[in-house]
Amino acid sequence: MEFVGKKRKNQTLGNVFKITCLSFVAIIQIFPLVWLFDFSLASSNELFTNGLLIIPKKIQWGNYVKAFVDGNFLLYLKNSLLINTLAVIIVLIISIMAAFAITRMSWKLSPVVRNILLLGMMIPIHATILPNYQIYNKLGLTDTIWALLIPYVAFSLPQGVFLTCSFMDSIPRELEEAALIDGCNIYRMLAVIITPLMKSSIATVSIMTFLNNWNEFMMASTYLSSNTWKTLPFSVLEFTGEYSSNYAVQFAVMALTALPAVLIYVLLNKHITKGVAAGAVKG
Repeated sequence: MEFVGKKRKNQTLGNVFKITCLSFVAIIQIFPLVWLFDFSLASSNELFTNGLLIIPKKIQWGNYVKAFVDGNFLLYLKNSLLINTLAVIIVLIISIMAAFAITRMSWKLSPVVRNILLLGMMIPIHATILPNYQIYNKLGLTDTIWALLIPYVAFSLPQGVFLTCSFMDSIPRELEEAALIDGCNIYRMLAVIITPLMKSSIATVSIMTFLNNWNEFMMASTYLSSNTWKTLPFSVLEFTGEYSSNYAVQFAVMALTALPAVLIYVLLNKHITKGVAAGAVKG
């Protein structure tokens, strides 16, 4: 009995220690969002004070109104949603077809192609800005939707292929053999039988592709010059002047920009965790 009591006590102390450590890490992770929201409710003059956080004398909700009205927010939001949605759809289609070709079809270069696709995960996306700009400039693609869509898809594809391949490897081949015996062609089999079984993989790839590209700014600022296809991060620049900037409104813009990504992560976090964990084990 004494041994059992001591074991339970050690377990309790261990749980308290883990909860304390995890709570500390959570506070560190959440603090930037709290800091961003706090500064977005202050006036520009109050930002230049001592301390990490500010207690505004008067909450400036007008910062959000000005950010929404004067920052071309709706136009940039529409562009961000359109570009990111198209990127997600294209990545899913190519990833599923590539995964099927790699894991189900027998051809000599299958391992080589898989490794080449996965090598894209090792290339930093911003290392290609200059060569891409030269190519787009010669092809007349600068300041078009393709200037962002092509690199967003290209750099999201390796991760998508990795996850979809891992999930497809776990699908029993007997299902496909039975479908072929019943007269189902390869395209129908992929669309009707295999794809529905990959819901977790599809959700994970979709969420991670969307979140990875949502706040991208370097490529967008390099390839785009007019407001036609500018994305949401450009709203911050609307309140940057030659000699001064409206910092409080810029914080409000950043808070509005971060809100969709935060909501998606909070609501769909279990799909991200489940998909990454399953892909790591099955891969």
